[in-house]
Parts: sequence; C-alpha cells; structure tokens
Amino acid sequence: MSATQIHNKGQARLFRNPILEALTKTHPLIIWGMYLPIMGAMIYYSIRHFGLTAGAVIPLSFAGIFFWTFFEYIMHRFVYHFVSENKAIQRFVYIFHANHHEYPRDTERLFLPPVPSILIASVLFFCMYAVADILHLTGRVFAFYPGFLLGYLLYASMHYAIHAWNPPFRWMKPLWRNHQLHHYKHQERGFGVSSTLWDHIFGTMFERENQAK
Repeated sequence: MSATQIHNKGQARLFRNPILEALTKTHPLIIWGMYLPIMGAMIYYSIRHFGLTAGAVIPLSFAGIFFWTFFEYIMHRFVYHFVSENKAIQRFVYIFHANHHEYPRDTERLFLPPVPSILIASVLFFCMYAVADILHLTGRVFAFYPGFLLGYLLYASMHYAIHAWNPPFRWMKPLWRNHQLHHYKHQERGFGVSSTLWDHIFGTMFERENQAK
C-alpha cells in the first residue's frame, strides 16, 4: 500500500448518499448485541439437534477462535492491503480498510457495520457448512462457528480499544505497540491485531528494536 496521509481527527466521507454513509458506521454494542443471540442459538442447536456434549462444544468453539486469528491475518494482509491499479478495486480497499489508515481514530468504523457484517458472516458460515457437510461433520460447524464469531468480536473489540484507549494492562502493551507501528511506521508488517502468532510464523513481525520503541 502506498504512503497514506494520516489524520488523527475526523473521518472519511465514503458515500455521497447520506443513508449509505450512515450505514458505514456502527457502535460495538450493536454488533455484540447482534451476534450473541446467533451464537447462543447455534450452540443450542448443536446440542439439541445434533446431540453434541459440552466436551465437544467447548473445544470446537476454541478451535473456531483459533481459526479466526488465522483468518484475521490472511484478510488483513492479502485483502485489506491488496494493491491494484484497478480503480474499482482501489475503491473497495479504501471503503473496507484504507480509510481506516487515513483516519485511524475514527471509532465509528472500527467494527464492520451491521449490513456488510451479517452478509459476510452468512457467506462464511455457508462456506464452512458446505465443507463440514462434505466431511460429514455438519453438527460440528454449529459449535465451531460461534467460536469463530467470538474470535471476531474479541478482535474487533481489541482493535477498538487500541485506537480509543491506552492499554489497561502491562501485558497488553506489545499488542498496542505493534498495531501503532503498523499504522504509523510500516504498513507491510504487523497484520495481526488480536495475536502476533501468524506474524511470527510468516515473517511479518516487527524487529525487536522497533518493538522496544
């Protein structure tokens, strides 16, 4: 991604239409309130309809959380930072992520807003369902996917906190520092927000001297 002029106040105008513009903004509690009932219903369905036990639901949900961290890294690195000469693709990248690099303190766009969020979540669920059906593991996806959604909610909440607050605990400072370095020093490193695991694995972690600053 090319160098971005950073504004620590204000927010980008994404659409001329005021209704579309309003739909690009949200509050964290709206997204949590939208997904928690869905997650609960899916877990209940996995138990009542497919007979899964707590001993199966819990590890499947944790596996979903873990898979989210990988998905988060891949999306951030290869989709949100995709470079293209195509104007339509540039527009897509700007709407979904580049505007955040231009206005990193715009707290109204730190969570994906409800309409695109539920559409993308639905597509991802049906993709996972199709794979699970092929593997004859259909019931498992109803326990796995709530964990994946919880991973997203935790990631988005941490992302919000990083841009809105100081780290509340000392052990969280490295995550805060890494994401600030991603925004203000080197956009081609530090793609993990909720975890630096995949940055370490794929060689996109910041050098130690940068981390110490």
